[in-house]
Amino acid sequence: MGRRPTAAKKKACEREFAAAVEVELERFVAPGSTDSLDFEALETCVRRKAMWETARLLEKRLNADYSDHKGPFQPCPCGGTARFAGRHRKTFESSVGPLTLERAYYHCPACGHGRFPRDEALGMAATDLTPAVQRMAATAASMVSFADASTLLDELAGVRVGTKHVERTAEAIGREIARDEARAPDGPAPAPAPTVYLGMDGTGIPVRKSETAGRAGKQPDGSAGTREGKLVSVWTAETEDKEGRPRRDPGSVSYSAAIESAASRDTDPEPSAFSQRVRREADRRGFSSAARQVVLGDGAAWIWCLAAEQFPRAIRIVDLFHAKERVWDLAKALYPGDRARIEQWAEARCEELDQGSFHALLRAIDAHADHCEEAPKCSAYFGNNRDRMRYPEFRAQGLCVGSGVIEAGCKSAVGSRLKQSGMHWTVAGANAILALRCHVLSGRFEDFWAERSACPSGKPA
Repeated sequence: MGRRPTAAKKKACEREFAAAVEVELERFVAPGSTDSLDFEALETCVRRKAMWETARLLEKRLNADYSDHKGPFQPCPCGGTARFAGRHRKTFESSVGPLTLERAYYHCPACGHGRFPRDEALGMAATDLTPAVQRMAATAASMVSFADASTLLDELAGVRVGTKHVERTAEAIGREIARDEARAPDGPAPAPAPTVYLGMDGTGIPVRKSETAGRAGKQPDGSAGTREGKLVSVWTAETEDKEGRPRRDPGSVSYSAAIESAASRDTDPEPSAFSQRVRREADRRGFSSAARQVVLGDGAAWIWCLAAEQFPRAIRIVDLFHAKERVWDLAKALYPGDRARIEQWAEARCEELDQGSFHALLRAIDAHADHCEEAPKCSAYFGNNRDRMRYPEFRAQGLCVGSGVIEAGCKSAVGSRLKQSGMHWTVAGANAILALRCHVLSGRFEDFWAERSACPSGKPA
């Protein structure tokens, strides 16, 4: 059975810890030495000593607790009976340094597997990282490459976790998040505002060759080098800029993304994987309950098909940022290298877009159809999306028409983490990190971790 430390023992531990740190200080800070003191060295050494002593005290306390011994036999998940087989030692990397712990071990002859009740109770089953280090590794890996995350953990926290270990830990936690996220919420949440916006977009993610086998692409040999990651974002825009136009409310943006299909056939029993993701995010964020729903995206047909299928009463708007980007791309094709003419032509067309002069815009584009192959494509783009580009009308309704949220989302949620030089992902690995990163950027990671910590044995890392 476990033995609780008495107050006297606690005080003794505190005195032991303070004495150890005091000895370390005496080594560096002699009387009158502060003027020439290497304070960084002092900080580093005292911190290392404090962590080492803390680790030893924690190690001592845990190894004195035998409450993980549950008797000679324990039921095994396989249905057999596991037998107590002694206490086994294992070293874990903790936030205060390595901990060597002795834990009760139960082995099941029926299935040949063993288990450590203490590891399961502490959230350390099938890993040699403590929960705090798992969290640190996952958070760091959601922001920077696995190699950089490993370096940062060592440099900033004094925790040594190798690059591959960071990768395995972050992807495992990302898979947990993805599984949680795949569960549909219990009905739509209340709308956070009268008007709620939802955006969708896609961006190519570099993957390994095995992930693109048989897929056509844009590489010189006609093969694909990427798989498309699709992103859905929800936000509100109740605040206004200096000109009185709605702008994104700080902290209101959430993301969900994965490499998955948005296509579905009428005969399919369920909507596509991405369509289901969009619906879950819409329900989770209260978009489905909003009095006024607005879907923004570029001109891709799949976006508007999905929007019509899932949100038939939503107002659909082509993000003005994308529309103007197409104008500028055509201007550059019309007048290559002539900056003055590019700017003059593009600015005139953008003004027509802002004013709703659609006939003038299409006439200006069609005038180049016979000598520029990009002009007919651009004309079709604007013609097909005409009803979704009624910008003066949308603005008169107080709607946001060019937030740039989705464009920024593809860059921040996907591009800046998964599209760095030299990266080539598996689809499974990319989806795990996308789930993790989107949770962090959306402010959901704290809630996920709190739930995970409350039931560590049910969510093995």
